[in-house]
Amino acid sequence: MKLAITGKGGVGKTTLSALLAQVFADQGYKVLAVDADPSPCLAGALGFPEDIKSKLSPISEMDTLIEERTGAKPGTVGGFFTLNPKVDDIPERFSAEYRNVRLLEMGSVDIGGSGCICPESAMLKTLFTHLLFRNDEVLLLDMYAGVEHLGRATVDFVDAMLIVVEPTKRSLGTASQIKKLANDIGLSKLWLVGNKIRNDDEADFIRNESPGIEVLGYLPADMRVQEADRLGVPVYDMSPALKNEAARIAGSLLNPVND
Repeated sequence: MKLAITGKGGVGKTTLSALLAQVFADQGYKVLAVDADPSPCLAGALGFPEDIKSKLSPISEMDTLIEERTGAKPGTVGGFFTLNPKVDDIPERFSAEYRNVRLLEMGSVDIGGSGCICPESAMLKTLFTHLLFRNDEVLLLDMYAGVEHLGRATVDFVDAMLIVVEPTKRSLGTASQIKKLANDIGLSKLWLVGNKIRNDDEADFIRNESPGIEVLGYLPADMRVQEADRLGVPVYDMSPALKNEAARIAGSLLNPVND
């Protein structure tokens, strides 16, 4: 199963990614979680201890590795470099593991323009495609609000895109934009996951204002998410309600695949 998790900044996509990763790992699945957010924080949500977290570094910031694999220095635009560099060893070499969840940080390319052609983008694009072709039992992609890492050549390998939303019009507006971008590349397997839900009215708001996307589940508002972050422990351990709902969402995702 390959899942992409996205949504407006701050809605809780990293929280959902961490919850699902640990749910699947505890069920015995081989899990690779990929932090593709420009500001990686999935390690913290998973409760990675500092000594393990310190081994992680975003691939996009590994200048020496990028130059070695592409033949060009990061930051350069134009010129000649390898568009399909060797990446098959990267997930194992540059990831870290804690509680049976393996984590890889992708990082981002900080150069304007979606059509950027540079060594960093070539590296990330090739790595992302490689990840979608791997045989990991569960691949979780914690993405930012967009589908930049996905393309028509890889979209068929994504089992679902989960769009995390809050009960706000702006959050649902972003979901509508993501839906359009996803549909433009042929990705139609989309679900909403409501987060920070305090009551039935807020759940109803998401369901009624959804941009034509089925709601897969609702994560309740829980101050223990902030407490987990402050203490540096997994959010999975702090909130039984979030853990149980994440397990229910995981079950809903697994059943259609297994059928």
